[in-house]
Amino acid sequence: MALDTFLLYLATWTLVALSPGPAVMFSMSQAARHGMRGAIAGTAGILLGHVIVFGAVAFGLAALLASYSGAVTTIRIAGALYLMYLGAKMLFAKPRDTEAVIVAPTPRAHGGLALQGLGVQLTNPKLLLFVLALLPQFIRPGYPLLLQLAIMLAVTVVIDGIALLAYAKLAAHGARALKGSRVLAGLERAFGGALIYFGLKLLVTRR
Repeated sequence: MALDTFLLYLATWTLVALSPGPAVMFSMSQAARHGMRGAIAGTAGILLGHVIVFGAVAFGLAALLASYSGAVTTIRIAGALYLMYLGAKMLFAKPRDTEAVIVAPTPRAHGGLALQGLGVQLTNPKLLLFVLALLPQFIRPGYPLLLQLAIMLAVTVVIDGIALLAYAKLAAHGARALKGSRVLAGLERAFGGALIYFGLKLLVTRR
């Protein structure tokens, strides 16, 4: 991959990563409720979703899927419902003791949070279609295709990981600062409401 192409992709994906969306809200919500360990677990699932999506693009599965509007619609509806389910869990969760510290997830819970993050990514057809439309713009003839995809995947994972954990860190700091305050419960419900909003937005979106 040419250096100018690499830098252009780096700048483009940095802007994408900094744009708040379902993945950002999910990571922040886990940080607010479980601390950074929960956010790291959830972010790991989100980044694994990138690996799967890029793999699908590399093997042409994404293009095949995108050609079937019924499949994309099914994924869109499933993704919307899943986001609303996660948001509702936070919105209607039993309030915790406001004097308690942020509960760190157990090792078993880590896997559950990672699977939730993976679910958020894989049920988002916008990600699949966006990546499918974006990557060809940076593919250059004369360079190995798989190497170019691998470089872009590495950039995507690193930049997204940094951005998501930075947002999560802000949420974790906010949760600690608000410990012992009813505002913390309101903050968690705000994240739950944001996930529901993104779910509803995805539900009404048309290709």
